[in-house]
Amino acid sequence: MDMVNNGRAETQTAQDGLVRSLLADASLRAKSLIVTVYGDAIAPHGGTVWLGSLIRLVAPFGLSERLVRTAVLRLSRDDWLASEQIGRRSYYSLTDSGRRRIEDAYRRVFAFGHAPWTGEWTLVLTGLGDNSTEARTRVQRELTWQGFGVMAPGVLASPSADRDALRHLLQDLGLVDRTVVMRATAEALSGAASHVELLRNCWDLDKVADGYRAFLDRFRPVWRALEAADRLDPEACFLIRTLLIHDYRRVLLRDPQLPEELLPADWAGAAARALCRNLYRRILHPAERHLMTTLETAEGPLPEAAPYFYARFGGLPRDEAGLREVG
Repeated sequence: MDMVNNGRAETQTAQDGLVRSLLADASLRAKSLIVTVYGDAIAPHGGTVWLGSLIRLVAPFGLSERLVRTAVLRLSRDDWLASEQIGRRSYYSLTDSGRRRIEDAYRRVFAFGHAPWTGEWTLVLTGLGDNSTEARTRVQRELTWQGFGVMAPGVLASPSADRDALRHLLQDLGLVDRTVVMRATAEALSGAASHVELLRNCWDLDKVADGYRAFLDRFRPVWRALEAADRLDPEACFLIRTLLIHDYRRVLLRDPQLPEELLPADWAGAAARALCRNLYRRILHPAERHLMTTLETAEGPLPEAAPYFYARFGGLPRDEAGLREVG
């Protein structure tokens, strides 16, 4: 028994060290991290939790109770979260707008594999009519987060646009009637060199690639350590999973996700996606156990994850059969 307990203590110490190393390099803002936690972990489990249990869950990231309370209030003002008071407890849920924004972003995060490119581009014309400079700047910033590049003043383009996310964005900004969305196909008259020049003008792919390489440098040692581990600590797995998705989301949302046909052969994004998927699958079940024992709803324990959760990254195992023992 002492040998078992010592083994578990050594496992926890080693994995706590991985977490400390990741946190030492991280620059975390409470509001952004809580969006990550809701999008990755809370939304699939119903989307509503008691604030006190959320404070307890994120405390190991160095977020104080005051910081968490301030962040959720700001997220409520920004229409991400809504609160309900039951007795002396406050419960925070995703609003319809917050859930839609999370679903639009996380479709990109958890996708795995892309259909062959048809050669079609989506164009968005924003410099029309009485659109104010402020409105054009805002829609351009938001479209950039969706992977659009600026082709010319007031014209943004994407070869892999998420049309549902685009429609939601224009609706939320009230610009449906003041923005034109078009489809375009490159003609054979334009050569490969002109496409390369277009990509360079629209996107800073070198900066995106640097972000992916930094992600790989941070999480490859974590993968190697956890792939070889006999046991996994549930809390450490939750913290690593959250930091993994938080970092990956920030890099990915700067990536236009160009079709493979338009990317360099050694594109770092492919390796980053594979690493994220493999590490996520490795720590999935211990992290889920920590969530289920830490978070609370008005009805009691957190409900089981919805079926769509297991479609992430092309398919997640619903149980630990076939995986090495964790505990």
